[in-house]
Amino acid sequence: MVVSLFTDPVWSGLFGDEEVESAFSLEATLQHYLAYEVALTNALSEHALISADAKEAVLKGCEGFEPDLAGLKAGVAKDGLPIPAFIAQLRARIGEPHASACHKTSTSQDVMDTALALALKQVSQVLTTRLAAVIDALETLKSANADHTLMGRTRMQAALPITAGDRIATWIAPLERYQQKLEDAAKQVSVLQYGGPVGTSATQGEHAEVIASQMAVELDLGVPTQSWHTQRDDLVDYANVLSMISGSLGKLGADVTLMAQQGVGEIKLTGGGSSSAMAHKHNPINAELLVTLARYNSTQVSAMHSALVHEQERSGVAWALEWMILPGMCMATGAGLQSALKLLQQTEWIGAPLSD
Repeated sequence: MVVSLFTDPVWSGLFGDEEVESAFSLEATLQHYLAYEVALTNALSEHALISADAKEAVLKGCEGFEPDLAGLKAGVAKDGLPIPAFIAQLRARIGEPHASACHKTSTSQDVMDTALALALKQVSQVLTTRLAAVIDALETLKSANADHTLMGRTRMQAALPITAGDRIATWIAPLERYQQKLEDAAKQVSVLQYGGPVGTSATQGEHAEVIASQMAVELDLGVPTQSWHTQRDDLVDYANVLSMISGSLGKLGADVTLMAQQGVGEIKLTGGGSSSAMAHKHNPINAELLVTLARYNSTQVSAMHSALVHEQERSGVAWALEWMILPGMCMATGAGLQSALKLLQQTEWIGAPLSD
């Protein structure tokens, strides 16, 4: 087995999501770090907290900067996060007498949380587009099969007849509700972090609000009303929405796997997975994956709730827990939406047509 099914070169064929993964790539993350420092430098210069010469030196140092990754790895081992080593390398590139102007008034969490906000904004755009595509595909499926008959089942036992349209409608409705939930949650987490060493913005003085506003505009993020160093409820809300999307896709997947059972035959799928031992089998792989990913995210969201417990003004414990969980939840949600689209494209029909 492997450490991550999402990124393994083999297993990612099923579990992977290249678009979502790219948002969390090392290259993208380092570029976000630099974008933060550039925006900070521009804002500090605008309000005379650093000189024009210092601004020029810092921006020149940021241009084309590629940190030594071995040095960053050693820094993480020592400091618990990469920013101290990243800033040390960047200041060494800038040189004296202006190195100290780099990262002035800020702190590591400001940089890393802002990088997360930029990544989640990109992820949200991907998920929003795919969610709409899944809903459209379901509407098309419903139109083509709405009057086909199915046996309604309660507690997995035959109950009374329903139509395919009845069942598909229960797949569509929650996904439509999640469109607004995702939009709201994405907006809440796409916000600049700028609290300084202890989250009070004290080092920025009277210019704190305007500096934050200017940086947010440059980075195309929301303006924070205050530091969210230890206020992680918006991130948990976002994770909740991811889990709900996955959960409703899982319900779709579970229904399809049951409908596709031999002897039930209430759905026709093309391109099912094969067996190494039983050539007659056509396994509903994409439907099964939706159930797996739903159960994965449902367990991960509880850990995000645990990450709400940030001690005092910064937690090295709860914060690190987020790093382990949230990217994986994004990957699971993205992979689920991809698989749902594939599954719907594989679906030839649902239910039996009404007889004349």
